Amino acid sequence: MQVQVRGRRARWWVAFGTIAFGTVFLVVGLILAGVSVSFLADAKRAQGTVVALEWRTDGSGASRRTRGNDKPAAYPVVEFTSADGTPRTFRGSTGSNPPSYDEGERVEVLYRADSPEDARINGFASLWLLPLIFGGIGLVIGGIGTAVALVGRRRS
Repeated sequence: MQVQVRGRRARWWVAFGTIAFGTVFLVVGLILAGVSVSFLADAKRAQGTVVALEWRTDGSGASRRTRGNDKPAAYPVVEFTSADGTPRTFRGSTGSNPPSYDEGERVEVLYRADSPEDARINGFASLWLLPLIFGGIGLVIGGIGTAVALVGRRRS
């Protein structure tokens, strides 16, 4: 598919829109990274155990049919004891197929001391996957918009 953009003004709007769209994604990625850094700065550590794998299919039936991805993902259910001695259980925020964790596996848990129900497994996916995806998409789209702007400027 080939799209022809005629005129300098139209090219400017395409470049501006692409850069703006990429910037929004980049900012969301940076905000999510800031949330992870803030969480890590205040987090307490505890040893936990994966007690179950909760298999779940995300999304609506219509979106699964269009993507062709109706495989369920395994979300780890983790039990740990917080510093106050209370046993806690939470479900991991990221699921995968095949499962990233096995039942009975020991994992390091990070949680906020003032709200132990806000807990995460100390792993790349649960802390950095969303910031990386949004930031990466923002950089790529913003880079494409910048390249379009620079090529348009050189031609004029």
